[in-house]
Amino acid sequence: MHSGDIRKQFLEFFASRGHAVVRSSSLIPDDPSVLLTTAGMQQFKKYYTSEADAHKDFGSLNTASVQKSFRTSDIDEVGDESHLTFFEMLGNFSFGGYFKKEAIQYAHGFITSVMNLPISYVTIFGGSHGVQKDEESRSIWNSLGVSDVREEGIDDVFWGPTGSSGPCGPTTEIYCRNAKGQYIEVWNIVFNEFFYPGSREELLSGSEKKLERLSTPGVDTGMGLERLAMIAQGVPTIFDTDLFNDLFDQFPSTLGEREHRIIADHARGACFLISDGVRPSNKDRGYILRKILRRLIVFEHRAGEAMNLFHSIAPLIVGKYREAYPELHLDTILLEWDKEKAKFLKTLTLGLKELQKLPTINEKAAFRLYESYGLPYEITKEIGGERAQSLTRVGFEKEFAHHQEVSRAGAEKKFGGHGLLLDTGELKAKDAAELAVVTRLHTTTHILQQALRSVLGTEVAQAGSDITAERTRFDFTFHRKMMPDEIKAVEDIINDVVRKDLPVSFLELPVEEAQRTGALYFFKEKYPDRVKVYYVGESLDSAFSKEFCGGPHVAHTGEIGPVKIVKEESCGAGTRRIRAVLLQ
Repeated sequence: MHSGDIRKQFLEFFASRGHAVVRSSSLIPDDPSVLLTTAGMQQFKKYYTSEADAHKDFGSLNTASVQKSFRTSDIDEVGDESHLTFFEMLGNFSFGGYFKKEAIQYAHGFITSVMNLPISYVTIFGGSHGVQKDEESRSIWNSLGVSDVREEGIDDVFWGPTGSSGPCGPTTEIYCRNAKGQYIEVWNIVFNEFFYPGSREELLSGSEKKLERLSTPGVDTGMGLERLAMIAQGVPTIFDTDLFNDLFDQFPSTLGEREHRIIADHARGACFLISDGVRPSNKDRGYILRKILRRLIVFEHRAGEAMNLFHSIAPLIVGKYREAYPELHLDTILLEWDKEKAKFLKTLTLGLKELQKLPTINEKAAFRLYESYGLPYEITKEIGGERAQSLTRVGFEKEFAHHQEVSRAGAEKKFGGHGLLLDTGELKAKDAAELAVVTRLHTTTHILQQALRSVLGTEVAQAGSDITAERTRFDFTFHRKMMPDEIKAVEDIINDVVRKDLPVSFLELPVEEAQRTGALYFFKEKYPDRVKVYYVGESLDSAFSKEFCGGPHVAHTGEIGPVKIVKEESCGAGTRRIRAVLLQ
């Protein structure tokens, strides 16, 4: 089944069952706390929380949509068989119109009767934390002839809550086999039937807080079009579907399969971001667009100076999607591409000339290219080829950290303190306007560290930070990758502190007395006899966070504005890295 037919038949299936078909919202969301639209339910959040009336707005308590979505969490993994930044999410939603029986029957009917696909197995919630095993869903699946029903735990099939509290509930997932014989999750059906007055971390840790049953439960489902097309079309990967295969005919043979997949993904994402009004910049969603555009520019350069790859594939992308998304505008897309390409080629050309002179490219050489010409690690690694074979991200980050340590003294002198949360090497603020932004991000970083400790536990300790006018980058000790709901919980805590507009003050105390206050500090750091303890809150004793620091800070947290965590990743054994930006 062609991908366009899948979209059409999905919406027709639910429209015939009383669902209002709602157009995809923009990739630029209405919610200022979110950088990009990442899921189909995002435009419907206010209907689950009763802030808006679905019947009034849509004429129905049930809706269906095909939502364009963009996620950056796996951007470094794009190039394998399954990861994407841009994707489409098929979803049906109910805000009190129906619940488990109808949701499961609809999903079963669409997969088996419309798509003519066998269901390999389904999952249900196995019960824990005071919530019984979801035998109701098992019974419904069994009544439909699905006998392979597998129980999973709260980590896998219990959605939410996101943030410090919210709706949540068990889920049931549908798995089908792809052409390789692998079991692929194609549809996740969430039953929002509880409200939890705490974070997901509290729920999992066995907090005394209790799940409260919602008076009006709801349904939230999501099914990736790319995955469904892969299974329906009997091909081994998403890149073999009709959504991609004609694009690959335009790609030069001088680039490999991994590069082809990155180009296809990034080009699709760039077309949609630009058409929705995003423009390349050094912050927020503009930074995401600039990153993927510049990666495409590098691939074009590698393919040969005469190659104009993006101009070849952008018309194909627009033609493929314009019926479903008439807002795609080819002229605007190509104009923004040409402008960014002209701007970046100046830097790229200088950096590449220097790169070509190097017989081998180790961590020190890669960092010099970054520092002098702005060449990111990814570009140096890609273009360096065999000469950069020994270059690793971990080694590059260690070299970066070494540079920070060498120049720490300069930062300490500049701010009269000991660089705890201004461990930037050199503060990147060229004027008063940038310094004001860095000051807001500096206080944000204090709040971020305490929020991490609140969600992940006190094993979290600062391992370094770097603050520019575009973002804060915070390294911390932790033994595993953060879960998406944990990242959201940390982000919610930060924005809650911002909304409360708490005062930010400091006390200058003898170092031993300062340590007894419980303020955070680097244990290996050598401090002067008297230190400043900055705290966020009405008093030092009741403060949300408190740390040894030399400033500068905002006077009240409300000055910070909305904060968004844009990435969480590893930066070494037992150390994680978070990047966060200001949304205004």
